[in-house]
Amino acid sequence: MSKAELAVFMSAVAICSSAVATGGVQDWRGRVGPDAAPSRVAPIRAPFDMPQLSRPAFPDRVFNVADYGAVGDGRTKNTKAIAAAVEACAKAGGGVVLLPTGTWLTGTIHLKSNVNLRLSQGATLRFSDDPEDYLPVVFTRWAGFECYNYSPLIYACDCEKIAVTGPGTIDGNGRPWWPWAKRQADTAMRMYREQILRNVPVAERIYGTPEHGLRPQLISPIRCKNVLLEGFTIAKAGPFWTIDLVYCDRVIARRLRVLTTGGPNTDGLNVDSSTNVLIEHCTFNTGDDCICMKSGMNEDGWRVGKATENVVIRYNLTEKGHGGVVFGSDTSGGIRNVFFHSCIFRGTDVGIRLKSTRGRGGVVERVWGRDIDMARVRREAIQVTTAYRAWMGTTKGKAPTFRNMTLRDLKVSGAGQAVKLQGLPEAPIQALHLTDITMTAREGFLAKWTKDVRLENVTIRASKGPALRWEQCDNLKINGQSQNVSGSLKQ
Repeated sequence: MSKAELAVFMSAVAICSSAVATGGVQDWRGRVGPDAAPSRVAPIRAPFDMPQLSRPAFPDRVFNVADYGAVGDGRTKNTKAIAAAVEACAKAGGGVVLLPTGTWLTGTIHLKSNVNLRLSQGATLRFSDDPEDYLPVVFTRWAGFECYNYSPLIYACDCEKIAVTGPGTIDGNGRPWWPWAKRQADTAMRMYREQILRNVPVAERIYGTPEHGLRPQLISPIRCKNVLLEGFTIAKAGPFWTIDLVYCDRVIARRLRVLTTGGPNTDGLNVDSSTNVLIEHCTFNTGDDCICMKSGMNEDGWRVGKATENVVIRYNLTEKGHGGVVFGSDTSGGIRNVFFHSCIFRGTDVGIRLKSTRGRGGVVERVWGRDIDMARVRREAIQVTTAYRAWMGTTKGKAPTFRNMTLRDLKVSGAGQAVKLQGLPEAPIQALHLTDITMTAREGFLAKWTKDVRLENVTIRASKGPALRWEQCDNLKINGQSQNVSGSLKQ
């Protein structure tokens, strides 16, 4: 990181700290989670240029779904009635489509521009488990590949000014879909080998049958601008990824409770080749990654060539999940300009996780993390690997690049391992700076194939083995002292 970038980063940190003090809270931990969220969206301070984001404004018009024939008894299927309310709202120039108190069973919901889907207190939006209710197929990006598949449960494409707001609840009813996971890897691999590598047009990649279908996402806006997700609870996981922001610009996700444990691949919120995104004051308790940055898979990701960039993540609580803040493994389009701070991770598998593999390519860079409190992390508190082998991981192909990352002011207690860095001989992990960090863990710091990694005021107490070990590390500096290519230290 250049001196100019460092100055901007420290300025952003100072402003954040000042804002906390001014608000009468002595510790940023008092601002974490939905219940501690202020009513207004605070100014964004980041070590990169990013526009200030504000909620989209909607007209005062209210379109109650009950007025269009919907029945909130939990048994009546309301797909057509809700669609009629959305259509009427959009034709009138926008407003609120209201779900009042009740349990509203439905198939897919397609939002339109200028529509706010609002779930009242006591309202539960429950989704059907009949695949026919998510046809016809729609354009989507499924786990990094573009195709036509069952519609996401809440879907919008090429819309501007859309919202889903609470305080009601969403029941994704995903359990009947979860057995599909056993064959989805084969289906996706077949798509990759037989269609993507042969340059089959996206319009011909159709997966909308029970035999060959892919589990749909719960909420997925695609190519949308000015999106708001606020104040609702997802109490039961959907079929697949929970919130997937694809090719979107200017998104605010705040005061969400995403409680999606139990199902396979039920990620909390994925930022998928999207820009200018704010995620704040949320709680995640998921069956996969909690908050994850992605940008497409392999050749299809390179073809699209759209990075995830300008993302700020602040004041979130992550509990059960594969990782608190995660990058990859879909990195082919690149990920840059991500700043996460003032978050608490409790009981996740990994804390901060950057993962990719040969065959993906892509550059992950300009990542900043600050003021993260971790406890009971089962595996690594910090994991950075370009040798990830799950989900189409290979030992061949274009290597990803991870570089220019700064993590500071971290407190970790009770991790399985403090830090694990695993680069590749042809693509070492580059320019990672760890500063002002204290960690207790079963195992300490391990680095292999890195370049220009620096540790300043890092304290690691490991109950097993040396606190620090490294192999094939070029220009590793610990408190300003350069170390040999391989070695170890106790603390």
